[in-house]
Amino acid sequence: MGNDYSLTCKNLPLVTVSAVLIQIIGLYLFIVGFFPVKPSLSGMSGFESFYPPAVNSIHFDNNISTLPPGKLKSLYQELSGVSPLYDRLILMVIDGLPAEFLLGKDGEPPPKVFIEAMPYTQSLLASGLAIGYHAKAAPPTVTMPRLKAMVSGAIGGFLDVASNFNTQAFLEDNLIAQFRRIGWKMMMLGDETWLKLFPNMFDKHDGVSSFFVKDTIEVDYNVSRHLTNELCHTDNDLLILHYLGLDHVGHIGGRNSALMSPKLMEMDRVIERIHSTLVQEMKQRRTLMVVVSDHGMTDGGNHGGSSYEETDSLALFISAEKISDAENIKEAYQVDIASTLALLFGVPIPKNNVGTVMTDVFSSLRAEQQLRILELNSWQLLRLLQTHFTEFECARFSCDSGSGKNDGAERFCCLYLSANKLHESWKSTNSLRSTNGDDYQSIVMAYHDFLGIASKWLSSRLTDKPFVQLALGIAAMLLSSLILMSLLFLLGQENNLQGSDYISSSDDKTHKWHLEELFIVAVMFILVFSMASSSMVEEEQYIWHFMTSSFYLILLRKTIHSITNGSALTLTSGKKVRIIHSICCIIVVLVCRRVLRGWHQGGVNWAYLPDISKLLEQAGTVAIKSLHLLSLVLVVITFSAGLLAMRLRINLVLFLLLIYFVPVLIILEQILNYQDGTFTSSSIQSTTMIKIFYALIGTITVGVLLSLPWLKPIRDPKTSKDITRASSDALQESQCELLCIRDVIFVIGWCYAFSWSLLQLLLQQPINSMPTYLLLVQILATLCYFSEGGIHLKHWTKVAALYYLGMAGHFGLGNTNTLATIDVAGAFIGMSSHSTVISGILMFIITYASPMLALLSTLMDVSVMDATTLANSQDVDFGHLLKTTLGYPCLVPLGLNSIVLLAYTIVLLLMRNHLFVWSVFSPKYLYVCGTTACVYIGVSFIALTVTYTCIVRYYRHRV
Repeated sequence: MGNDYSLTCKNLPLVTVSAVLIQIIGLYLFIVGFFPVKPSLSGMSGFESFYPPAVNSIHFDNNISTLPPGKLKSLYQELSGVSPLYDRLILMVIDGLPAEFLLGKDGEPPPKVFIEAMPYTQSLLASGLAIGYHAKAAPPTVTMPRLKAMVSGAIGGFLDVASNFNTQAFLEDNLIAQFRRIGWKMMMLGDETWLKLFPNMFDKHDGVSSFFVKDTIEVDYNVSRHLTNELCHTDNDLLILHYLGLDHVGHIGGRNSALMSPKLMEMDRVIERIHSTLVQEMKQRRTLMVVVSDHGMTDGGNHGGSSYEETDSLALFISAEKISDAENIKEAYQVDIASTLALLFGVPIPKNNVGTVMTDVFSSLRAEQQLRILELNSWQLLRLLQTHFTEFECARFSCDSGSGKNDGAERFCCLYLSANKLHESWKSTNSLRSTNGDDYQSIVMAYHDFLGIASKWLSSRLTDKPFVQLALGIAAMLLSSLILMSLLFLLGQENNLQGSDYISSSDDKTHKWHLEELFIVAVMFILVFSMASSSMVEEEQYIWHFMTSSFYLILLRKTIHSITNGSALTLTSGKKVRIIHSICCIIVVLVCRRVLRGWHQGGVNWAYLPDISKLLEQAGTVAIKSLHLLSLVLVVITFSAGLLAMRLRINLVLFLLLIYFVPVLIILEQILNYQDGTFTSSSIQSTTMIKIFYALIGTITVGVLLSLPWLKPIRDPKTSKDITRASSDALQESQCELLCIRDVIFVIGWCYAFSWSLLQLLLQQPINSMPTYLLLVQILATLCYFSEGGIHLKHWTKVAALYYLGMAGHFGLGNTNTLATIDVAGAFIGMSSHSTVISGILMFIITYASPMLALLSTLMDVSVMDATTLANSQDVDFGHLLKTTLGYPCLVPLGLNSIVLLAYTIVLLLMRNHLFVWSVFSPKYLYVCGTTACVYIGVSFIALTVTYTCIVRYYRHRV
């Protein structure tokens, strides 16, 4: 039987690595198949845009390429039947501005503080010189895909959120390209994302990076300093002003930041300045100013998700003359901006546009011109619909019998033909044409029916997914999961046979499942089944908080039961102390868990409820900075106490404290001087010091790993209770060597944890400084409990417990399953120039702070390294040592994560047509993929550290 379940030191890592590679291949196949680049029509719209879809556009394309810009512009105007209302556009983008700051919400006016911050803009709305829209943005609510939507009218793929940090040239049909084709002179000031999307399109430009979110002043001054010259010049037809400061204010302090009102006042002054120029020049040229925002922001100032606060973007049309007599506040979609601007300026609507025109902006046109606007928009959407159906010939459908109610091509054709028939009938009459007549209103309503339904269908249409590829991906992940779980089963069988899977009793060879083991398995089942509910995905933090605390309550019950179950007289004083110590450790963990649970409400539905972080923010920056400073002191004290508790040689303790002295000082300086949340001239010095910190913390961590295994025994073997005194000299020497390996790995793991904690104290938001310390305390208390050995705990159970602690701590730091809680600000700390790779690494470090700390802490779980059990011969069996040490710490995280990854992949496939597939399930899947990468990295660090240490000690032992 032993041969059947034998796992050697060679085949275990080989099979494990193979399983991981299979999982990576399966994950790649699924991601590429499920999140494809959304297909789009190539080329640009031209003359065919002004004819019905049945007209062949080939010869239009041949002619258009030979026409000069001026002639092309004139032909567009002639064919459209509607003269352009304006001949110059000033597009002002206020990054991150929620529409409700200016237009209010649910019929209510904006808060008084926001009204007072933008008095001039409010006066424009009140006088009819401006018309405002709540322009709903599609997720993901990050800048780059939202800019694409505004200029092309198309909704990109979900993975555009990743491209936001590495913008590539935008090749689809868009307004910028259309304006360039008719000879417009264009200038861009502000966010350099425009320059990356549209290279060589702008005649003049001055771009700034959008990722230095600590900068709220210079980034906007760099735009406004050009206004005086550019507003006076008449050589630009399009002027784009992209202001980033308000978005940065949100990232730093949220919606209620003290910097928000001054920033809104600054934007109001810019709008007043531009509008005054519009009024002065209204006799020379007709200029339209459009103020838009790419997205909104949550109360915490973040964005990326699909909540109302994040998708509530602004579209404000401002003119020198009155443009609206109706109610000023309207609702639309962000993609509607492209078609509206195209028809306002007399260029074709971009080919892939799915938006509908904002008809209120065209209220000054005659009745036949307003209907022409709706007709042109209908033709463009009809052409786009034709690409989605193999047979789309409206002439073959008979819509009189009501068959047009069916879904698909027939439905769209019948809706369009109904509007077209009414329109043609209206044009054939000689009666007085008015926008107030019933026949006119019927035509408008018919066009809106077609446009609304077609736009909604095109916006929500899912691309055809390659199910063979998706099935192969899931099959590969299933195979990987089965391999990993089989390895865990075989390792457990082998340990049971050898009787070495328990802490305190090596002769217990029963296969009985204990309550805590059943609970570990039950957590996985509960988590997997909850994934099918969108609400449970949004509120996943409650599962982890409840299950983790419940697990430690089970351990507490079992520990107390070990006292009450037998006679108190049989317990020695030493054992009583160990049990009391174990109980105290569990209580410390439970207290930490409760504080972390109350630090951030998290989730979606109850995020508004009070929590500790909100109370601290109300207390002010002094309280937060004091807590940050206290957390740093406590982390240093805890690290020092851990080294002293190990009874290490005093010179080694002093050396380890000395090498961390400078990094600690740098963090202390940052807390005292650079955590005010504002951009100052001294930030260059701050950036330099942080770069030094990065270099030092990396060098120290690598140096400790490389050097510590070469040192002599780091504590005196005579002081150890782990060595059997009655053993032979050779066996005692083997036990000493094993003890040395155990101590070296523990110290390296403790240094990993300390370095990681220092890094988090620098990168995390100051409000998260105390939770960072509590994560370290609860893990240390857990390890102390495991080392006491008061009850029988299998090694895989301990590793799973640490893994669960890490996942619960992930939500304790304020993370959720929405992209809005990703800390973008911290990802640019210490950077003097933008780097997508470095920023991505820092963002990953911040987001997965707790899971990575839990994985690294498994190095300190030394209970399996029982010298008296392993040293059963005169030679140290390093192969057996590696397998026993690395088996569970590597396989348990990989196995548990493989179950979650496989289950959620299947859930995502089943929910592909769900209403919340892109707003809830897809963001969660990105987090699952991120957790998978975190597990890979953490397990790699564990394997590298233990393997290197054992090789070095083996070499020294032989020499």
